[in-house]
Amino acid sequence: MVSKAAAAFRLDSSLFTPVPIVVARFGAFTATAFRYRSGVAGLRIANAVGEIVVLPFQGQQVWDAQFHGRRLTMRSMFDEPQATRDYLRSYGALLLHCGGTAMGNPGPEDRHPLHGELPALPLTEAWLECGHDADGAFVDIMGEGRDVLAFSHDFVARPRLRLREAGTSIDVDLVVENQAGTLLPFMYLAHINFLPVDGATLHDAADDASIAVRGQDDAPAAARDYHERVSADPPSHRVVEAGVAVLPELVLTMQVAAGADGFTHVLQRHPDGGGDFVSYRPSELPYAVRWMTRGPNQDALGLVLPATAPADGLAAARRGGQLVQIAPGASFHTRYSFGALDRPSADELVTTIAALRHA
Repeated sequence: MVSKAAAAFRLDSSLFTPVPIVVARFGAFTATAFRYRSGVAGLRIANAVGEIVVLPFQGQQVWDAQFHGRRLTMRSMFDEPQATRDYLRSYGALLLHCGGTAMGNPGPEDRHPLHGELPALPLTEAWLECGHDADGAFVDIMGEGRDVLAFSHDFVARPRLRLREAGTSIDVDLVVENQAGTLLPFMYLAHINFLPVDGATLHDAADDASIAVRGQDDAPAAARDYHERVSADPPSHRVVEAGVAVLPELVLTMQVAAGADGFTHVLQRHPDGGGDFVSYRPSELPYAVRWMTRGPNQDALGLVLPATAPADGLAAARRGGQLVQIAPGASFHTRYSFGALDRPSADELVTTIAALRHA
């Protein structure tokens, strides 16, 4: 698909101050630069039906999003992002790019940080591009950041986000280039954290027999019943039950089917008929991880976290032969979309997913 840029400009860090400033207007779009009390730069992109808030220099996280008056983002303990690379000291974004030289929860043999280098990777360059293509007007947020460690690795990440003029979804494009002269063993996971909705149903193209639930021996007694029930009957987790604690978290992996176009789709169908979705290519991200936690401090649904490996850390991925080997000068590339759906669109996606399950 050919895109035609109407305007493109670099986002200089000096634009981001405690006093919000409009840096671009384009059709129904308004882009506003601001800086949180924590010092983190934020970019609010409003379109005809809502807005997203992006951290253009901190991992290009999508910190928040709302469309048609509904917030999509998980509930967390953080009312704003913090200026840190420590994963758990700034937690609550709708999207975090995870991975790099490692990903997932470090196992007993691992020494890597939780979810690797990418989640809060400092991006030294950021751009805003406005344009048109066959699907109409769009705004792209682009960035570039490098992570280098002597005697280890040297890679550059180039994330891009696209929002459309009347769209309720976000298109993601990520390229990671190996700039070292040796192979880069690489991992990636798209940590997309929706707000779970009581009474919702989860729709996916997974064979029930493929669902593998990670054990949670450290779950408190009040929540252990839920984990034991899901372990005994994995498909039962597809109903989001009101008043049921999911602590510390539910983690499972699934094998999902893709359509003729290479895509699979996953949906949280709300009781009112609308929903939240993720669409991606299993050929690029072959492991479907699902994550959920519900409690007094966090309420989050990782409807699907498309990944190159299960989220069990580097050593487990190495044993499983799940590392992506990026040759010197070569790149890893993936594209996916996520966001909100109205009732007719959710109805259509339910039918599509059902067809994938029974193909």
